[in-house]
Amino acid sequence: MVTATKKKAPPMKLQPLGDRVVVERDETEERTSGGILLPDTAKEKPARGTVISVGNGRLLDDGRRSALQVKSGDKVIFTSYAGETIKVDDLEYLLIAEDSILAVVD
Repeated sequence: MVTATKKKAPPMKLQPLGDRVVVERDETEERTSGGILLPDTAKEKPARGTVISVGNGRLLDDGRRSALQVKSGDKVIFTSYAGETIKVDDLEYLLIAEDSILAVVD
């Protein structure tokens, strides 16, 4: 007997362009300190996350590219309403410009 198996697609790599950065948001707390369960609509989206991938830098007037200040794996703080939310393989990422990143957390 022959069984057909579905091949798993290789993981998609998301490569941002220019000075864009792909960030995975940190998880939010689902309960308040008093133990009240918060619905999704009441949760505040965190402005912290981990850099997944970075672009190759902003194009300068002389044709060179400026180096980005962040790299993959950096923990960052960014502005609350920064960038575009995108979904890849059921995972949610944020695509933001480097200047929306406020700090790198050590």
